[in-house]
Amino acid sequence: MQGRKGLVHVAQAEAFLAVAEELHFGRAAARLHIGQPPLSRLIKQLEKDVGAELFERSTRHVELTHAGRALVEPAQGLLRAAEQAHQAVLDAQSGERGRVRIGFAGTSVHRAMGELARQVRLSSPDLRLDFHGSQFSHLGMERVLDGSLDLAIGRWDFIPHEMDSRVLRLEEVLVAMPAGHRLATQDSVRMHDLAADPWISLPSGFGSALPNRLTQLAMQAGFVPRITQTAPDSWTLVVLVGAGMGCAITLDSVRDNVTADGAIFKPVDGHNPPLEVRAIWHRSNRNPGLETVIRAAGMVLREPSPESAESGEGRRRRSASADRESRGATR
Repeated sequence: MQGRKGLVHVAQAEAFLAVAEELHFGRAAARLHIGQPPLSRLIKQLEKDVGAELFERSTRHVELTHAGRALVEPAQGLLRAAEQAHQAVLDAQSGERGRVRIGFAGTSVHRAMGELARQVRLSSPDLRLDFHGSQFSHLGMERVLDGSLDLAIGRWDFIPHEMDSRVLRLEEVLVAMPAGHRLATQDSVRMHDLAADPWISLPSGFGSALPNRLTQLAMQAGFVPRITQTAPDSWTLVVLVGAGMGCAITLDSVRDNVTADGAIFKPVDGHNPPLEVRAIWHRSNRNPGLETVIRAAGMVLREPSPESAESGEGRRRRSASADRESRGATR
């Protein structure tokens, strides 16, 4: 707040308003928990700074001058602004204010981003989220490492030492195959029965979980997968499978969220643990909003329904039923 000769400081504004409301220097000093002489010095310095007398003083009473009455509202505004600035700092330190840059990829994660934004808005309305889509595993990790993202949500087989992570949910790894495939009537498949098939893969790269899982499963079955096409995303991958271009390794979240005309999904026999959906961030990142977002992401992406929590056998029965319907629709 600018006067003719200087600025009105917060301490001066607080002292001025105490006297203006009490109209008594003694009571105002007691309210501010200071002595009366320091209070008088604050008021005299304020009057000098603004170039006008603010109070008419006598031995019997204190009254506001015309200039003093004009200063009341601006002084109140200055105190409100000071309180808001202090609260903004506290909110930023607690993760309630600021900005978090989030990278994500994958069908199930993509659909959850709107709910994540809603959850954060409810709990921390002043925390801004900047979403960056199509940040597949290797790209998301690279951007977290170089600091252009605060957080990435996805699936990785390996997390570098300089990064922290938190598991948000588990997803079942499945084989997607054309509805007319020779193994389409089976409830589950063995990888070695697919050794001669062409395969469609997502882009490979450092830590890319699904391409790595295809390689692992194939090697366990004694063959090297013949990858004939690379799909840019899971939606395209399922479309290519449905068009009869080959088989693919994918997830139950893709089965549940992507329209799969002409494609069916089968559990894999043998050792095939679920994939972890993780939030990853750099250990050196001190953004207080990170924990707020990670906590909300854990709520949004947790196993959401009894269907997600059903037994493996129950999922196989449901998958087989869906496959029969899909085959019937494609005839």
